Amino acid sequence: HTDGQYVKAINARGAGSWPRSQIDKLGEVAAGFGAKGLAWIAYREDGSVGGPIAKFFSADELDALRAEMEAQPGDLILFAVGARLETDEILGGMRLHMARVLEVPREGHDFLWVVNFPLFHWDEETQSYASEHMPFTQPNEDQIDLLDTDPLSIGSHTYDFVMDGFEAGGGGMRIHNADLQLRILEKLGFTKERAEAQFGFLMEALTYGAPPMGGFALGLDRVCMLLAGADSIRDVMAFPKTTSGSDLMSAAPSPVTDDQLKEVSLRTL
Repeated sequence: HTDGQYVKAINARGAGSWPRSQIDKLGEVAAGFGAKGLAWIAYREDGSVGGPIAKFFSADELDALRAEMEAQPGDLILFAVGARLETDEILGGMRLHMARVLEVPREGHDFLWVVNFPLFHWDEETQSYASEHMPFTQPNEDQIDLLDTDPLSIGSHTYDFVMDGFEAGGGGMRIHNADLQLRILEKLGFTKERAEAQFGFLMEALTYGAPPMGGFALGLDRVCMLLAGADSIRDVMAFPKTTSGSDLMSAAPSPVTDDQLKEVSLRTL
C-alpha cells in the first residue's frame, strides 16, 4: 500500500473456470459494496491465465501472485483498490457472495481472534480522525509517541472473537491516564474546554489513580445461532422481535392505562 491506498485480493476457488461474461457480472455485485470496478485474474484449468489486467503482469509476477494467493488451476483472484476500510468492505462482501454462489459448505466450527486494531481511521466525510473502536480505547504503549506524527499507524488493545466468520464477541482495554485521554480527545478534534465539558467527570476520576480496566462481551445469541447451524439469530431467540420492534408472542407494545402510567410516574405527550 502507499499514500493510504491499498491493493487487496481474495481467492475464489473454482470460479476461474467460469466464462468471462459470468465473471464480468461480479463487477455489479462489487458495486453494491462500494466498488467502482472489480479487477480479476483467472488461473484457467488448462494452465492459461485470463483477465483484463493479466497483460500488465510479467510471467514472474503472475507466478508470484499465484504463490501468494495459493492459487490452483480453476481459481479466480478478485482485487479491490482504495482506502483500507473501503477495500475491506468490498472484499468482505465479495467473500460472502462467492461462498454462497459456489455453495461452500459450512462444516464444523472455526475460531480466531482479531487483535491490534488501529486506534484511528480517517473519516473522509468530516476530514478528521475518528476512533476505530471508541475514544477511550487504550493505544499500544510503545506507539503513543506517534500521536503527533503518524496517528493512523497506532494500534490498540482491542479484541474481537470470530466464530465461523461471524463476530461473536469483542472488547478491549480502556485508557486509565487523564493526560493521555485528553491527548486522544484532542486528536479527535475536541478542544480542551469541550473535552472537560463532556468528559471532565471521567478525566478527573482518572487523576485519582484508576487502575488498568477493560472488558469483553460475548454474543451468546450469535454463538447459539452458529452452533445450531441457523442463518439468523431470530431462529434461536425465544421471543424474536419483528423489524418494527413488536413482539408477536406477547403482543407488545400495546396500549397502557392512565393508572399504569401513574404507577411508574410517567405520562405521554
